[in-house]
Amino acid sequence: MTTTSSRTVRLGATDYPLVLPSWRDPRLHLASVIITIHVLGQVALDFRVSVPQILAAIVTCALLEVTLTFRKTKQVVWPASAMLTGSGVALILRIVGQERGDHWTWDGWYLFAGIAALSLLTKYWIRYRETHVFNPSNVGLVAAFLVLGSAVIEPLDFWWAPLDFWMLTAYAVILVGGVLITSRLRLLTLAAIFWLTLAVGLGILVASGHCMTAAWALEPVCGTHFWSVIVASPEVLVFLFFMITDPKTIPEGRAARIAFAVCLGVTCTLLMAPQTTEFGAKVGLLAGLVVMTPLRFLLDRIFKRERIKSLATSSKTRPARAFVPGAVVGALLVVIPLAIVIAGAPARETAEAATVAAPLPEIEIDPTQLPEVTVSADAIALSDEFDPNALALGLAQALAVEGEAIRRADTSLLRSADDADRLIEMERLVEQAATSGLYAVPTYTFDSLHVDVAPTDETQNAASLGLVATGTVDTVTYDAAGAEQGRVSEPFSKTFVLIPAVGDRWLIVDEVEDG
Repeated sequence: MTTTSSRTVRLGATDYPLVLPSWRDPRLHLASVIITIHVLGQVALDFRVSVPQILAAIVTCALLEVTLTFRKTKQVVWPASAMLTGSGVALILRIVGQERGDHWTWDGWYLFAGIAALSLLTKYWIRYRETHVFNPSNVGLVAAFLVLGSAVIEPLDFWWAPLDFWMLTAYAVILVGGVLITSRLRLLTLAAIFWLTLAVGLGILVASGHCMTAAWALEPVCGTHFWSVIVASPEVLVFLFFMITDPKTIPEGRAARIAFAVCLGVTCTLLMAPQTTEFGAKVGLLAGLVVMTPLRFLLDRIFKRERIKSLATSSKTRPARAFVPGAVVGALLVVIPLAIVIAGAPARETAEAATVAAPLPEIEIDPTQLPEVTVSADAIALSDEFDPNALALGLAQALAVEGEAIRRADTSLLRSADDADRLIEMERLVEQAATSGLYAVPTYTFDSLHVDVAPTDETQNAASLGLVATGTVDTVTYDAAGAEQGRVSEPFSKTFVLIPAVGDRWLIVDEVEDG
């Protein structure tokens, strides 16, 4: 919304009105909170987003808004809302594979600019009753996640960092800023009701056995751990304080806003329920607002009509008329929990399908022949519950089993050592050896072993540990009669990616050549 201004700016030979925001504008207060979170993310929380990427989103939105507003009003208006849209996109959007601490990379800047532009333009392209229908950053992000998919982009993690001084500072900024801004806008009740509804809905979901995988956890996140991670997530707090409380994309009436908050909490829960990964859960949360914002017009209409009816019949309310709303609410209290439990069935199936390794064949490994295992800080931050020596022994056992499977031409042995892509590749090698009649059996000798978080192309899926190993591999080739046909010895430097299996076992799922 533009206003007359005594300030002007000269463009060419013409002076145009210059409209700047007031210091009392809530958008400036919101911007200060979001920018503070961005700063904390860069200097302390290791957000996987760079300064050029953030600026690409903000500047793109600002330029678009200034241009479109100027064409319409012939005024140069400070793009406060547009810059909020850009900073909101940059806060949540991440490029798959970007390393932490790479603060100045330009990689993927065009994705930030393009998604921010799409988000802003929805304000002009999708309108009803002279107002935009969707929250711009929300609908743009959801569209991008659904179209580009988890191989290209991903949302910010639910869990940002260990609960240290800087994380507590981020919580304080979000909570204090959120409460002050939403209180001033009289939207704190809406935010609180949404949070309570989501907490109850997720409580029903975890009671049914819900789990998800996450890049910051070795095993599925289940039960009360899943519930506490979501309801206390700083990302969820950002969502409820600064995204769902956009005054232009929520109902106008107080009762309609309460109904909107409840329906939004239920919708988000239902969309999150079938998701088995953090990517899916986060997109489900964001998509709940996309579903509900167009319905605000209907809620306003319903509650306005009910208020008129209530005023007209307040002096002679009939018992039957009072019974109907109560019956509807009672039915919903039964139907909604049932719907949440049913919707969560796919995630329960994933949780129940924990990796179970086949029994190990009789292969002896001398632990004293393994080098001392070192552990990275990232691996310790991921989990301090694994035993590095057990991980090293598990790798040595798995590699020995692979060699024995090749020697025997027996693919069934591989299920005690491998899973996922590694299992498929090793089965192919065993079958190839059986076909050719030449069996190349490797034996590994380790010089060093270092545990780190494994590299992966999968977004926000279960985290894996990698054993960075160096040493020598001796490959002996046998013929079908077991006679040695050749021997090759060469150094190796590889990262073996492992996942935990039932019974304190570790399986190889991938192998990455180092250097």
